[in-house]
Amino acid sequence: MKTIVKTPNAPTPLARYNQAIIAGNLVFVSAMLGQDPLTGELVMENIEAETTRVMENIKAILTEAGINFSNVVKSSIFLKDMQNYAKVNEVYGSYVTEPFPARETIQVGALPMNVNIEISMIAVKA
Repeated sequence: MKTIVKTPNAPTPLARYNQAIIAGNLVFVSAMLGQDPLTGELVMENIEAETTRVMENIKAILTEAGINFSNVVKSSIFLKDMQNYAKVNEVYGSYVTEPFPARETIQVGALPMNVNIEISMIAVKA
């Protein structure tokens, strides 16, 4: 059985997907952009602000699912420019704590809406 997670505190999906799906005790959070859920505007003044908006969007989805970042077991970070790795890691690290989730960071050629970063996560509901 799958349960859809939907909150107005994160951006509305751009295509045919949900913000997150709960399957059993796993929560699969779709890749989020740095889009303000209230205005729909992209937050792109710098990579730190964009990453913060992405993480706040994920936080809202996790909260709606009844969990938080401590439940995350896997993160996938997609960057347009790996030169932003250290700055992204700094912001990301302000949201996650030990024991840190498994993670990959991948440089990609392009992302939706020409953003600089997109992050997805998998969490476990205890």
